[in-house]
Amino acid sequence: MSEQDLKTRSKTDWKRIDAMSDDDIDTSDIPELDDAWFADAELRIPEHTKTVLINIDEDVLKWFEEQGPGYQFKMNAALKIYADAHR
Repeated sequence: MSEQDLKTRSKTDWKRIDAMSDDDIDTSDIPELDDAWFADAELRIPEHTKTVLINIDEDVLKWFEEQGPGYQFKMNAALKIYADAHR
């Protein structure tokens, strides 16, 4: 993503997305997570963390909070995956 991408408003129709049920979502292009997938899966637990103050969009924070306890760790995992993919 470029800096401009981060400044551009999403054109996603979030009201339509929010109104969808799980059955409305086409997941036909997503492979099933079978035993072979889990055999190769890797649990990533950070070795060292640092507490920081960071500004997060309210809607993003709300979504993570709705995921339940441990949402901060999930946010960290999402950021780590993004960072690893762009190294």
